Amino acid sequence: MRLRYKAITQDNKIIRGLVDANDINEAALYLRSKNLVPITITQESQNNFLKNLPFFGKIKNSDLIVFTRQLSSMLSSGLTLIRSLEILKEQFGNETMLEITGSIMNDIEEGKNFSSAISKFPDIFSPIYVSIIKSAEGAGLLDKALLRLADNLEKQEKLKNTIKAALFYPAIVVTLMIVVVFIMMTFVIPQLANLYKGLNIELPFATKVIIFISGFFVVSWPLVIGLVILSIFLYRRWYKTEAGRLIVDDFKLKLPIFGNLIKKVILTELSRTLSVLVASGSLVVDSLVQTSETLGNVHYKNAVTDVAKRVENGVTIGDAMSYYTLFPPLLVQLVKIGEQTGKLDETLLKASEYFERETEQVVKLLTTALEPFIMVTLGLGVAFLMISVITPIYSLISAIK
Repeated sequence: MRLRYKAITQDNKIIRGLVDANDINEAALYLRSKNLVPITITQESQNNFLKNLPFFGKIKNSDLIVFTRQLSSMLSSGLTLIRSLEILKEQFGNETMLEITGSIMNDIEEGKNFSSAISKFPDIFSPIYVSIIKSAEGAGLLDKALLRLADNLEKQEKLKNTIKAALFYPAIVVTLMIVVVFIMMTFVIPQLANLYKGLNIELPFATKVIIFISGFFVVSWPLVIGLVILSIFLYRRWYKTEAGRLIVDDFKLKLPIFGNLIKKVILTELSRTLSVLVASGSLVVDSLVQTSETLGNVHYKNAVTDVAKRVENGVTIGDAMSYYTLFPPLLVQLVKIGEQTGKLDETLLKASEYFERETEQVVKLLTTALEPFIMVTLGLGVAFLMISVITPIYSLISAIK
């Protein structure tokens, strides 16, 4: 079992970490053998509830980037892996990262290699991360592999932040619009409906529609929320099936503007990940298979998997990719050039940079297109509500005159 410990070192420093042992006594003996005085030793499963809470004990991508880049720098300067990890451990403020670093150090001190030590934490170190480290260890190029991984992680994080920033404003506007509509339908419209009913006046069609929707929502809002939750649950169940993923992922790729954005993001990640794996010395077929597992769209995943099978049968990567319209001609040509020149990793890196620029252009277009669309939609909605509410009052005032 995996145990979480807190102990005192010989120089009276408090450290935390994780250790694998059959029980607490065995863990205590192990810590004492490392000249550590155990303070507390608990099962990791005791904190699972807290770990599942949002933002509690989670490792941010920025933490992993800092870990990877600083470790690369220290190894390049001539420090040993253990010493580098010790220095890193003193710098982290994230308790979970401290414990993970301590666990990695313990495994390395026991004779395990770095790739085996980090493979125990698949939620943090992805299979591709571990694979690249494993290949680099055999070639003695761990510092260079870590540098490539740090660059790759930073580019991935930059791309995600660009997309999030573009969608942040529309998301805020839509959320506020939903809140306003909820308040109007739940509190404002029912009061006006009672007023109009007491005045005994003929209501316009638009007002009748708004009052009907409001009345239905006030009475049946638990049913509406229940149906929404049930629909989300059923959709997720269905999406996990092969047929569901094929239909939904195909629909996503065909969406106006958004579909093009999804394609560009996938092609960027595909090119960059495959470039890093090939540069690390991994076999091309293995690199393709591992890359396919990182793609969020089942159609691209199946296509890359099939490309790997064709390559295994003797077909070149470029020729295998040309069978699928999912891969644009530019990517196919760059892959063919890379295979002919023996610089596949470099041409794939250039392809990823090209698709990244294309992604940024699509994001700008999306932002430009969404803002006026949202404003027009919001304006029409507000106008409809205002006309529905004010028209009866105006009619009443006119009748009195």
